[in-house]
Order: sequence, then C-alpha cells, then structure tokens
Amino acid sequence: HNGIVQLWDYRMGTLLDRFDEHDGPVRGINFHRTQPLFVSGGDDYKIKVWNYKLRRCMFTLLGHLDYIRTVQFHTEYPWIVSASDDQTIRIWNWQSRSCIAVLTGHNHYVMCASFHPKDDLVVSASLDQTVRVWDVSGLRKKTVSAAEETLKIPPVNTDLFGGSDAIVKYVLEGHDRGVNWASFHPSIPLIVSGADDRQVKLWRMNESKAWEVDTLRGHVNNVSCVLFHPKQDLIISNSEDKSIRVWDMSKRTGV
Repeated sequence: HNGIVQLWDYRMGTLLDRFDEHDGPVRGINFHRTQPLFVSGGDDYKIKVWNYKLRRCMFTLLGHLDYIRTVQFHTEYPWIVSASDDQTIRIWNWQSRSCIAVLTGHNHYVMCASFHPKDDLVVSASLDQTVRVWDVSGLRKKTVSAAEETLKIPPVNTDLFGGSDAIVKYVLEGHDRGVNWASFHPSIPLIVSGADDRQVKLWRMNESKAWEVDTLRGHVNNVSCVLFHPKQDLIISNSEDKSIRVWDMSKRTGV
C-alpha cells in the first residue's frame, strides 16, 4: 500500500531490491516468463514495466482512468492485459509501448483479467456480477501478423468504427454478488470464479457457448481469488473468512 514493489529471493528469504515509483497502492504485478521484466499496476492509474536486471522502470503506460487491479504479460505475444476500476480491460503492446485494444462491456469495476495460456482468449471478472470471456483472435491477426509482414498497406482504421479486434464471446451470469476473480484452466475448456456471494463456480465452454457446471459452497465470506491446479483435478480458493480451501474438481467437494 505504500507503493513500493519488493524483489525477493524466496529461497534465501532475502530482499534483493525495492522499486519506489508508484504513487499509492500497487495492486497487480506479474513477471515476464523469459525476459528480466515485471509489470506493475496501481492506484495512480499507471502501468509500469520494469527491468530488474537494469534495476529501473523502463516506461509507463497511461490510459486507464481509475485504479488498476491486475496486470499480466502474454506468454507468447508482446502484450500486457490490465483490469481497472474504470470498467475497462486494456491490452497493450509493451514493445511499441501503446494501447492496442480497450475491452468495454462491464458496468462496474473489473477486478481481474488474464490471457488464456494457449488460445486467443481473455477472461475477466467484475463487480457487475459477471464473468466475461473475450475473443482476441482479431487483435492477434491485426497486430502480430502485421508485425511479421513488414511490407503491408495499412488497412482502414477500424478503431474509429469499433473494429472486431477484441469482442466479447460469452457473458457468464450466475453469481449473486460482485465477482472478484476468474481463471482459465490451462488445458481443459473450464473457468473457475469466486465472488462476494461466497461461492466458487465452475464453468465449461465450447466454441458456441459457455455454461455453469457447478457451485462449490463452504466459504463463509467473500471469495477473493481462485485457481486451478495445473496438473491435478484441484481448485484452490481463498476468502475473507481467513481460510484457503482446496477442492476436488471431480468430486466437487472440499478436500
């Protein structure tokens, strides 16, 4: 909450560095998978990309109009996705240092947003009680393919007319209160979400639709975060009831 980002060696338990440039709380942070970079987003409406080898902030991405909740690097493309209280999700190209898409549709704070590990999808959770899945394949075709084809006549600027770069694919309704978190399963077409209705919900999707599979009940206060285990049939959730729960996905019960 003091705006300082700390870099730790978790094996040794030692503080390696501190990065003090944000004004106010920093709510979201994420390492790049291969490069010595991390990204941070805070209550100062700023997204900062840092090089921890060079020990400095490389640049700041401006555009959000309210607190930033989460930031995440794409595993393959030079993209960052950010979620904000300004009710939008933004996708940024950190190489060109520009915003390449604004995803609008939520009508309350967007609490989190993340890329699918393999498919051209983004999932987001909002206090508007919905989880949304966005198709960003048009954005990939436009920006990633365009970068690969060096000699290309630029197309008509579709941004002015609301282009189909990033479109909502599904709106998942079922939670009775604001949704704090939603995550993709890394390999199966599943989503898990957690909300202020104290429920963890499991959703399945195919090419044409998405639907609620089950509700995991047990938390006695707001569920703040929920994730799939990458290899085992497990879900882990944490809550303002001060507990962390592990759920068996096949039996759909608490472990």
